Amino acid sequence: MTTPPNPGIFASLLDPTQRADPYPLYARIRAQGPIRLGNAPVVVLSSFRDCAAVLRDRAATVERHHASMPLGPTPVHDLAGTLSGELSGTASMLFRDPPDHTRLRRLVAKAFTPAVVRGLEPRIIAITDAALDRAAERGELDLIQDLAYPLPITVICDLLGVPLRDEPQLRQWSTLLARALDPVSATTAGRTESATMVRANNELHEYFEQLVRHRRTRPSNDLLSALIAAEESTDALTHDELISTCGLLLIAGHETTVNLIANTALALLRPGHRHQLAILRTEPTFAGAVIEESLRYDPPVQLVPRVARDSITLPGIDIAAGDLIVMLIAAANRDPDVFPDPDRFDPARGDRHLAFGLGQHFCLGAPLARLEATVALTRFARRVRDPRLACDQIPYREHVTLRGPARLPLTFISIAPATRAS
Repeated sequence: MTTPPNPGIFASLLDPTQRADPYPLYARIRAQGPIRLGNAPVVVLSSFRDCAAVLRDRAATVERHHASMPLGPTPVHDLAGTLSGELSGTASMLFRDPPDHTRLRRLVAKAFTPAVVRGLEPRIIAITDAALDRAAERGELDLIQDLAYPLPITVICDLLGVPLRDEPQLRQWSTLLARALDPVSATTAGRTESATMVRANNELHEYFEQLVRHRRTRPSNDLLSALIAAEESTDALTHDELISTCGLLLIAGHETTVNLIANTALALLRPGHRHQLAILRTEPTFAGAVIEESLRYDPPVQLVPRVARDSITLPGIDIAAGDLIVMLIAAANRDPDVFPDPDRFDPARGDRHLAFGLGQHFCLGAPLARLEATVALTRFARRVRDPRLACDQIPYREHVTLRGPARLPLTFISIAPATRAS
């Protein structure tokens, strides 16, 4: 039996006052069980059991054309369609199921093997230390703008072979398009903002077109050159898939890691958790447990959509073929049926969470995101003496899905010089 929704509760997700702490709202939604939104072919899931089941179910597809209702009824959704076709959708593994998803993922996975990721650690350390050195010279530190934001974009650009001089422009495009790809917050965009995002999409598409043309004549030891070789030697990769994959790696690999680093640091800087920051300062191996708990407690991606290709039956609801399924991952990760005292940040819990998904679409970049967060947080903990939040009210970005702080200004006594031991 379907639980009738509480009128207006889902509109509350768009309320800017919910950004800082949406978890009480998630708890109210979760208490209603699986919900069908009126007569619309839309189902909202919020329990750990239901979300995990759908993430593993092959009947739940990421391919939007299986939806029984159009997913582009507004100008902003038309923008999403444009993005889907060129950067993040129909030509991208993010919106493809096997066999295409398997083929595309296999090509890109070579850049994220354990050996390749481990080899990136010295570079990640160098980027992190340079960011902290610059903050030491200025005598001020915003953990988002100075570290969490530049670190993953630099690493992704290194992987793709993007020239260092182009990184600021890539960062600007990524910021704009991440908002466009947020299926909830994008609905608040006005006509001018939508036009700006469309222009950013077109400019990013053209940028990668030019970079691909350059790499065809001057290949290098980077992921883009490897993907071009795959396109030229076999039918494993089309040109549209090549361009789309570049955009996906830039936006998905950047924006989510920014939030992971920021959300974890914010948890450790809260008054009740500062003893855990002190442990991390002296025991770097503690970082793994801290990051896994942060992924549960405050995940970088708060909700995930699927479409039911075939009917799916869950306790309390029958999902029909063509239904849009919205899984509130952030709500599921605080399900009290799975996590005792779920609103408490406790790194001793282990690594059970849905932040990186499950099944065939488990996040390909998870090992790299974990490494970047580990390096950033351990170097921060070891080098920055007595960091404290410089404001009581943390400003959040406009995103609902890709939720994280916009700024994280800190006070500190000093930043120690960088050494391998620091």
